[in-house]
Amino acid sequence: MNRTIKIGISPCPNDTFTFDALLNAKIDTGEYKFEVFVEDVELLNKRSIDNQLDITKLSFGAYPWIADNYVILDSGSALGFGVGPVLVAREKCQLNQKKYRIGIPGKYTTANLLMSILFPEQVDKEEYLFSEIASAVKSGKVDLGLLIHEGRFTYEDLGLKLIHDLGELWYKKTTLPIPLGCIVASRDLGDKVSNDINNLIRLSLNYALEHGSAISDFVKDNAQEMNDDVIKKHIDLYVNEYSLDLGIKGKEVVKFMLKEGANLRVIPQTNSPIFIE
Repeated sequence: MNRTIKIGISPCPNDTFTFDALLNAKIDTGEYKFEVFVEDVELLNKRSIDNQLDITKLSFGAYPWIADNYVILDSGSALGFGVGPVLVAREKCQLNQKKYRIGIPGKYTTANLLMSILFPEQVDKEEYLFSEIASAVKSGKVDLGLLIHEGRFTYEDLGLKLIHDLGELWYKKTTLPIPLGCIVASRDLGDKVSNDINNLIRLSLNYALEHGSAISDFVKDNAQEMNDDVIKKHIDLYVNEYSLDLGIKGKEVVKFMLKEGANLRVIPQTNSPIFIE
């Protein structure tokens, strides 16, 4: 008997690369069938708050808000090494000199959590769809923009200047990789189903890594207007050993970042066990 799982992923290349084989019958998924929602990560964050999906991509920054209902899987996460959301402006500036209007890709995004940890004094924020932030900076609607996804690779095309790479600042502060996004499972699924899906995600990613010399149509079709070079850079940056398995170190990094945010009271304290058993 087949079981249908509602699953949400973002259109980002690291997600579509990871889930391509799972969602497009390139691996055997056994009894599981998938109803997929490919949406902006902040919309997925909000869907998870309403407990709408069985499995979903989630910003690590959103996890404390839904910890009672979801558990983080070992597979599918995106952790960066010295690279993360980038803060850009029309002209070079110093953040410690004054307060600015900053366009962010959503309240629950890890990008916003990092901004709150690294620059707690910058509180004038306006939410935009991630793909509209660079244009908002260019037009002067906001002073600075916090860019994620392909925006970190293309802002120079609009003549914008890099102010900070938050991943680089995080590394200087902690010497740790930066936890960006994860895959979570509804606690209602139970341990067996959650572990089954976790293993299928790992199989799907292994398939992609073994056949990854050419970018698949699924990845290209969901990559907005990214060219192949940008797609490959994105995958190379955010698909790594932690994507296959968070492991002990990855989990400790996640707990550290969530604790930092909770101590600053920008996210709730997480009391439930957060990782799959």
